Parts: sequence; structure tokens; C-alpha cells
Amino acid sequence: MSGALHLEGVSIALEGRMLIPPLSVSVPPGHVVTLMGPSGSGKSTLLSFLGGTIAAAFRAAGRVWIGEREVTEEPPERRRIGILFQDDLLFPHLSVGENLAFGLGPRVRGRKLRAARVDAALDEAGLAGFAARDPATLSGGQRARVALLRLLLAEPEALLLDEPFNKLDTVLRADFRRFVFGHAVAAGLPVLMVTHDRADAEAAKGPVLELGTSAGGAPEISAARVPCSIEAAGAAVPSGEVRAPPKKGADG
Repeated sequence: MSGALHLEGVSIALEGRMLIPPLSVSVPPGHVVTLMGPSGSGKSTLLSFLGGTIAAAFRAAGRVWIGEREVTEEPPERRRIGILFQDDLLFPHLSVGENLAFGLGPRVRGRKLRAARVDAALDEAGLAGFAARDPATLSGGQRARVALLRLLLAEPEALLLDEPFNKLDTVLRADFRRFVFGHAVAAGLPVLMVTHDRADAEAAKGPVLELGTSAGGAPEISAARVPCSIEAAGAAVPSGEVRAPPKKGADG
């Protein structure tokens, strides 16, 4: 199981205009925190900062940890933070199995072992026998599942969701939500999701932060509640901070 994903005073600005005001949040392993906001509000840019790929035009501040390991200045490949986008980004020149094997990287050695890991992942997703298939022959829902499996085979320590359900139809969206959240919880990953769809937030069953605008026109983040399975995690607190749930027995 991974450690919690911690953001401390993280803010994003562009050309002197604040997009994301200072945000402090702790996402426990196996739970999902959602940041909601309209398109163009800086949600995806925040995830880019966390993943280490933010464009030079933006100015970011704050610190990021996974457990006790600070990753703020680490290059993307050393952060071990996975991100799932709206587009599946499967490699069109590789088969489904080769796409998944790419996620394994060089640490899983031996052709038989790598093939076994790929086959096990496909079987778990209800896609047994699909290793040799061309990604172009898959449905949208199947492609989305393969994209998540590839990400999980890379063994990230935190997961970022950049509206990955947005391009799926209503039925597939509900199914893929269950697939993503179920696998993230099973893997014990802290998950930060950005979306403008309240149904995504409700399906995540975790704390929700809303990015809005104050009376003076400045961006602000407020805590909201949705049906939540995390004890005390959805309580509204100042400055958009969401505190981790108390340990069992902490209150006596």
C-alpha cells in the first residue's frame, strides 16, 4: 500500500493571474478526493504540476509528498505518480499485450513472466485472449480498461484522474467508474480526481473540493459534501483543506 498523497500550499498562476489558490490536502491510501471546477479553471494544470510536467508558462508553488517522500523537485519518471486522461493514449503500432507490457518496464524480466503478468491483467479485466488484438479493434470501454491496466502495471504510488470518464457514454461511464475506483482502492492508491461532472464526484464517494470565484472575483476553493464512505473526511474546513480521517481509536 502507498502512503498518503500530500499537497501543501500548492498554487498555480498564469501571467500573474491566480488559477488555483493555495491548496493543502491529504489523500489517504485507497481513497479519492475530487476537485470540481469549470473548464479552463486550471484543474488539469494542477495535475500536470503534481506529475512534474507543468508547462513553463505557468508559475507553481507549494510542496508535494507521497508518504514521507517529497517529490516536488523530482523528475516525472521518479515520482511514481500515474495519470489517466480523457484519451486512452494507447500506442497504435503496438498490440494490446504490447501496450500493457510497456507499463511493466524493464524491472519485470523474462518473456514468460512478462507475458504471464499481461495475461493476468487482461483476465482480471474480462479481456482474456485480447493480447494479440490491435487496439483499433477495441470498443471505447475496452480501450479505457486497457489504459488503466497499463498504468497500474507500472505500479504507481499515487493516481491522478483527469476527467477520464468524460468521453464515454452514460452506460460505459458508470461501468468504467466502478472499474477505476475499485482497482484504485484494491491497490491502496491515493487518488486525486479533477472533473466538472458531479456524478463523477458522487461515484467516488469521497471528499469534494469546489473551485469557484469569490465575490471579489478571485478564485477560491471550498469544501463540499457528497455521500462519503470516509469517516469525517468530507467535513468542511478552512482554506480548502481536507484532513485525513482519524485513526481508529484516536477518539477513545
